[in-house]
Amino acid sequence: MDSLDKARITQLNNIQQKTHRTIDELRMEIQSTGLQKHSEIRKMLMDRYDLGFGDATMVVHFALQTDGQTAAEASQSSMEEILAGIYSGSKTELRPLHDLVMEKIDLLGETTITPKKGYFSLRHKRQFAMIGPGSKGRLEIGLNMKKVQGTDRLIVQPPGGMCQYKIFLSSETEVDGEFLNYLKTAYNASV
Repeated sequence: MDSLDKARITQLNNIQQKTHRTIDELRMEIQSTGLQKHSEIRKMLMDRYDLGFGDATMVVHFALQTDGQTAAEASQSSMEEILAGIYSGSKTELRPLHDLVMEKIDLLGETTITPKKGYFSLRHKRQFAMIGPGSKGRLEIGLNMKKVQGTDRLIVQPPGGMCQYKIFLSSETEVDGEFLNYLKTAYNASV
C-alpha cells in the first residue's frame, strides 16, 4: 500500500468520525436525496455535516464511484468551478498567474492535481508542491524538497509543515528560470 492509499484511508476514517456515519451510510443518504451533480452533492455534504471541501469531494467520489483523482479532470466544469471558487473576489487577479504556473508544471511530466480547501495539491509519486492564493495579493507556492539552501525568495518553513519551502509570486515575470528550477527540483524529489 503506497502513501496515497494510506492517506485516503486516513481521510475516510476521519470523515466517518466527523459525520458519525459509515461511508456506505453516506452513499445511501446521497442516493436518497436524488442529487446528481457533483457540486450539488458536495455542497449538501458540506452544509449537512460541516465537512471541508476536500472531505466532501472524497465522499462524492465514493458515492459516484469515481476514482477521486481524475473526476475533476474529466469534468472541466467541476475543475473550473473549483478554480472559480478559490480565485474569487479579491483573489481573481491571481488566476492568470496560477494558470501560467500550472502550464509550467504540465511541462514537468505526469502530475496529479487534487483540489483542497483554498489551494491545489500537486503530486508526482508524492506531493511536491501546493499552489493557491496567499496573502497580500500574491500567489503562494509551497515546495517539498530537501537540502536546498533557502534564500530571500525561497523561504525555509519550520519543520512539521506541509512543505519545506515557500515562494510568493506577484507577477508573471517572477515565473523565471530560478523559479522553474526550484519547481523542477521539487518535482524530481517526489519520486
